[in-house]
Amino acid sequence: MGDWILQQYNLARGLHIIAVIAWMAGMMYLPRLYIYHLTAPPGSQMDETFKVMELRLMRGIINPAMIIAFLFGLLLIWIDGHLRGWDFLLRPWMLTKLAGVVFLVSWHGFLSRARRRFETGTNQRSDRFWRAVNELPFVAAIIMVIAVTTEFGN
Repeated sequence: MGDWILQQYNLARGLHIIAVIAWMAGMMYLPRLYIYHLTAPPGSQMDETFKVMELRLMRGIINPAMIIAFLFGLLLIWIDGHLRGWDFLLRPWMLTKLAGVVFLVSWHGFLSRARRRFETGTNQRSDRFWRAVNELPFVAAIIMVIAVTTEFGN
């Protein structure tokens, strides 16, 4: 039974990583679209094209990838809880990862609200802003990956 659980754990971990990569890629690409969208005159064909691209990216990649990442993440927590005991949830490396998840979910919501503002023509942010914040999810991912792979404070 132990080998079977380990195989399932490794499969879930691999699928979790793939989903997180897709989620991160989408959240890093969407601000780039916003930067380009800012150059399109309101009501133009290009403006409408960007609106469609942003919506499809959010609904077709970012949202599903987040859901899949969450499902496999919860499965990993469940397996870890049964194999290691539930106290791992309070270890510094796991608290760091969970804080990163909270940040990424918040960032996801921020990007979603920004997409709606672009859609309604009420965006107030500049290309400079979007360039400055574009890498925030990647910085969070670096911190989370280092925390989990080293299990610092274990």
